Amino acid sequence: MTTRGFVVSHAEGAHFERGLRAFFEYRDLGISQATDGRVVAHVIRAAAGTELSSQPHLHETAFQLVYVLKGWVEFEYEGHGRVRLEAGSCVHQPPQIRHREIGHSADLELLEIVMPADFKTIEVDSISAAQTQRSSATAA
Repeated sequence: MTTRGFVVSHAEGAHFERGLRAFFEYRDLGISQATDGRVVAHVIRAAAGTELSSQPHLHETAFQLVYVLKGWVEFEYEGHGRVRLEAGSCVHQPPQIRHREIGHSADLELLEIVMPADFKTIEVDSISAAQTQRSSATAA
Protein backbone atom coordinates (compact mmCIF):
# COMPACT_ATOMS: atom_id res chain seq x y z
CA MET A 1 0.00 0.00 0.00
CA THR A 2 1.24 3.48 -0.81
CA THR A 3 0.27 6.84 0.61
CA ARG A 4 2.67 8.86 -1.56
CA GLY A 5 0.83 11.62 -3.42
CA PHE A 6 -2.38 11.37 -1.41
CA VAL A 7 -4.05 14.79 -1.14
CA VAL A 8 -7.44 16.09 0.00
CA SER A 9 -8.76 19.58 -0.72
CA HIS A 10 -11.98 20.87 0.85
CA ALA A 11 -14.16 23.74 -0.38
CA GLU A 12 -14.70 25.08 3.13
CA GLY A 13 -12.07 27.72 3.84
CA ALA A 14 -10.44 27.27 0.41
CA HIS A 15 -8.06 29.99 -0.78
CA PHE A 16 -8.45 31.55 -4.25
CA GLU A 17 -5.86 33.83 -5.85
CA ARG A 18 -5.40 35.70 -9.11
CA GLY A 19 -3.49 33.76 -11.73
CA LEU A 20 -3.01 33.41 -15.47
CA ARG A 21 -6.12 35.47 -16.35
CA ALA A 22 -6.81 38.63 -14.31
CA PHE A 23 -10.59 38.12 -14.60
CA PHE A 24 -10.38 34.71 -12.89
CA GLU A 25 -9.45 33.50 -9.41
CA TYR A 26 -7.79 30.10 -9.03
CA ARG A 27 -7.96 27.51 -6.25
CA ASP A 28 -5.08 25.06 -6.46
CA LEU A 29 -6.30 21.58 -5.49
CA GLY A 30 -2.80 20.33 -4.54
CA ILE A 31 -2.59 17.84 -7.42
CA SER A 32 0.62 19.29 -8.90
CA GLN A 33 2.60 18.65 -5.74
CA ALA A 34 0.98 15.24 -5.27
CA THR A 35 1.92 14.16 -8.83
CA ASP A 36 5.40 15.69 -8.89
CA GLY A 37 4.27 18.22 -11.52
CA ARG A 38 2.70 15.76 -13.93
CA VAL A 39 -0.85 17.16 -13.49
CA VAL A 40 -2.39 20.38 -12.19
CA ALA A 41 -6.02 20.82 -11.14
CA HIS A 42 -7.73 24.09 -10.28
CA VAL A 43 -11.18 25.31 -9.47
CA ILE A 44 -11.47 28.58 -11.35
CA ARG A 45 -14.12 31.21 -10.69
CA ALA A 46 -15.04 34.60 -12.10
CA ALA A 47 -13.29 37.43 -10.24
CA ALA A 48 -15.76 40.07 -9.09
CA GLY A 49 -15.24 43.58 -10.42
CA THR A 50 -12.87 42.64 -13.25
CA GLU A 51 -13.31 43.20 -16.96
CA LEU A 52 -12.89 40.42 -19.51
CA SER A 53 -9.93 40.90 -21.85
CA SER A 54 -8.99 37.71 -23.66
CA GLN A 55 -6.27 37.59 -26.30
CA PRO A 56 -6.29 34.54 -28.61
CA HIS A 57 -3.79 32.03 -27.26
CA LEU A 58 -2.78 28.39 -27.08
CA HIS A 59 -1.36 26.17 -24.38
CA GLU A 60 1.57 23.79 -24.72
CA THR A 61 -0.04 20.82 -22.99
CA ALA A 62 -0.37 17.07 -23.32
CA PHE A 63 -3.94 17.14 -21.93
CA GLN A 64 -6.45 19.82 -20.87
CA LEU A 65 -10.00 19.29 -19.64
CA VAL A 66 -12.49 21.93 -18.53
CA TYR A 67 -15.69 20.98 -16.65
CA VAL A 68 -18.19 23.72 -15.74
CA LEU A 69 -19.45 23.40 -12.16
CA LYS A 70 -21.65 26.51 -12.06
CA GLY A 71 -22.73 29.29 -14.45
CA TRP A 72 -21.56 29.46 -18.07
CA VAL A 73 -18.53 30.35 -20.18
CA GLU A 74 -18.22 30.90 -23.92
CA PHE A 75 -15.06 30.27 -25.95
CA GLU A 76 -14.07 30.58 -29.58
CA TYR A 77 -12.01 27.62 -30.79
CA GLU A 78 -9.90 27.21 -33.90
CA GLY A 79 -11.89 25.15 -36.41
CA HIS A 80 -15.01 25.02 -34.22
CA GLY A 81 -16.18 28.61 -33.72
CA ARG A 82 -18.14 29.65 -30.66
CA VAL A 83 -18.81 27.05 -27.99
CA ARG A 84 -20.95 27.81 -24.94
CA LEU A 85 -20.39 25.61 -21.89
CA GLU A 86 -22.93 25.55 -19.07
CA ALA A 87 -23.03 23.76 -15.71
CA GLY A 88 -22.38 20.09 -16.44
CA SER A 89 -20.62 20.78 -19.78
CA CYS A 90 -17.14 19.42 -20.40
CA VAL A 91 -14.57 20.16 -23.11
CA HIS A 92 -11.26 18.52 -23.94
CA GLN A 93 -9.00 21.21 -25.40
CA PRO A 94 -6.48 19.39 -27.61
CA PRO A 95 -2.84 20.42 -27.27
CA GLN A 96 -2.12 23.78 -28.91
CA ILE A 97 -5.70 24.47 -30.07
CA ARG A 98 -6.03 28.21 -30.54
CA HIS A 99 -8.82 29.74 -28.51
CA ARG A 100 -10.05 32.73 -26.56
CA GLU A 101 -12.74 33.38 -24.02
CA ILE A 102 -15.66 35.46 -25.26
CA GLY A 103 -17.56 35.84 -21.99
CA HIS A 104 -18.75 34.21 -18.78
CA SER A 105 -21.39 34.55 -16.08
CA ALA A 106 -20.63 36.34 -12.82
CA ASP A 107 -21.16 33.07 -10.94
CA LEU A 108 -18.87 30.95 -13.15
CA GLU A 109 -16.97 28.11 -11.46
CA LEU A 110 -15.13 25.45 -13.40
CA LEU A 111 -12.69 22.62 -12.85
CA GLU A 112 -9.59 22.55 -15.04
CA ILE A 113 -7.18 19.60 -15.23
CA VAL A 114 -3.97 20.01 -17.24
CA MET A 115 -0.88 17.94 -18.02
CA PRO A 116 1.87 18.89 -17.39
CA ALA A 117 1.38 21.14 -14.38
CA ASP A 118 3.93 23.68 -15.62
CA PHE A 119 2.49 24.32 -19.09
CA LYS A 120 3.20 27.35 -21.28
CA THR A 121 0.61 29.78 -22.66
CA ILE A 122 1.46 31.51 -25.93
CA GLU A 123 -0.50 34.51 -27.23
CA VAL A 124 -1.29 34.45 -30.95
CA ASP A 125 -2.66 37.03 -33.38
CA SER A 126 -5.70 35.04 -34.43
CA ILE A 127 -7.81 32.00 -33.60
CA SER A 128 -7.04 30.68 -37.10
CA ALA A 129 -3.51 29.41 -37.74
CA ALA A 130 -4.16 29.90 -41.48
CA GLN A 131 -4.98 33.59 -40.93
CA THR A 132 -1.81 34.07 -38.89
CA GLN A 133 0.27 32.35 -41.60
CA ARG A 134 -1.38 34.50 -44.29
CA SER A 135 -0.69 37.62 -42.21
CA SER A 136 2.96 36.62 -41.81
CA ALA A 137 3.27 35.85 -45.53
CA THR A 138 1.70 39.20 -46.42
CA ALA A 139 4.06 41.07 -44.09
CA ALA A 140 7.13 39.45 -45.66
